[in-house]
Amino acid sequence: MKKKLVSVLLTASMAATVLAGCGGASAPTAAPAAQEEVKEEASAEEKEEAAAPAVEAGAGKVYYLNFKPEADPQWQELAKAYTEETGVPVTVVTAASGEYETTLQAEMAKSDAPTLFQVNGPVGLKNWADYCYDLTGSDIVNNLTSDAFELKNEDGSIAGVGYVIESYGIITNKTLLEKAGYTVDDIKSFDDLKKIADDIQARKDEIGVKGAFASTGMDGSSDWRFKTHLANLPIYYEYQADGIDQTDAIKGDFLDNYKNVFDLYITDSTCDPKELSAKTGDDARNEFLNGEAVFYQNGSWEYSSLAEKFTDDEIAMIPIYFGVDDANQGLCTGTENYWCVNAEASDDDIQATLDFINWCTSSETGAACMANDMGFVIPFKTAVESPNVFVKQDNEMTAGGKTPVSWNFTTMPSENWKNGVGSALTAYAAGTGDWDAVVTAFVDGWATEYALNE
Repeated sequence: MKKKLVSVLLTASMAATVLAGCGGASAPTAAPAAQEEVKEEASAEEKEEAAAPAVEAGAGKVYYLNFKPEADPQWQELAKAYTEETGVPVTVVTAASGEYETTLQAEMAKSDAPTLFQVNGPVGLKNWADYCYDLTGSDIVNNLTSDAFELKNEDGSIAGVGYVIESYGIITNKTLLEKAGYTVDDIKSFDDLKKIADDIQARKDEIGVKGAFASTGMDGSSDWRFKTHLANLPIYYEYQADGIDQTDAIKGDFLDNYKNVFDLYITDSTCDPKELSAKTGDDARNEFLNGEAVFYQNGSWEYSSLAEKFTDDEIAMIPIYFGVDDANQGLCTGTENYWCVNAEASDDDIQATLDFINWCTSSETGAACMANDMGFVIPFKTAVESPNVFVKQDNEMTAGGKTPVSWNFTTMPSENWKNGVGSALTAYAAGTGDWDAVVTAFVDGWATEYALNE
């Protein structure tokens, strides 16, 4: 199958998406020295090794190319714990935020490629389907709470499993909000949010903040929050209105609502909109941590970093009210994180990888680490309840009758499409472009990218 990687490298930049719930932009953890580039022809030594008998069962190893930079320290510790317990070598390499697909392309072209990697959903799977081991009947699949978390190929084989469910919305500093004279109960709609944010912005010096919202950074470490996560909402509401779950021709019926929210973010902000092109994910997080902003769009994956500064009583996550169905809208909850096992790995490495992910999700050590240290909600029968307050708030909203906004950005046609929307948003914020260019990038760009990927 290695030859098929050529077509993957040619098309992945168009068809695969890479973000999702990812936080800071840490650099990739160094890959093992053994992962040298694949040679055009095998050396005599390699041919001799290929002819040698297979190593005995249990001699495999695991190489996980991790998608989530914010969880890298925890994955390193979990890998170490597994190796100490089983003797199986586990290497975790973490791609920088926004660089997963590029890193995956490079690593899969090496002789010692990842045995475990991630795709974002059906669109991302198109490029890597031939590299996905069929997980049908495996322990990891049998442990899923629902077959809804199975990612299937066209032939019905199970190419991946969703391994984390997450939520995102507007993280709120309740203490600062109350200092401004409000509570989260006062925010039930977009109009409420705008009224309160405008008031906080007008009284920012009195309240002691730099702005109502943390910076809407359009640097590569941050722009995914707006070109992907915020952009999910107009897609979600269009799909809801049309009774569909995917399209090759988005109409953009709810882009005015998208504009209203984005305008609020960049106007009631800690900085001038012209500065947003250089603002990073770390900038936004630090502004919120330092009490310089009341609101911060991000997800449940931020809980562990925020919990170092705030108690659960001091922070809340509210919906990104969109002005469409605010009375019934909950948080944006779903997954785009699917584990796939490399079918080209050796039999021993495949088995070692299957054993590792099963241990991560079913053992006391693994499940507890994913829940408590990573803050994940994992869709497995053996999951440990997460202490994440944002997860609890999502559950409370859903139990109270609110409808979670599904993650439809897995149907976005390509990373190239997202970059086009991001560039247009950045120019619009800076005043060098208009909203019509955002609409064009969103609607025309969608059709163009889908046509290219047919």
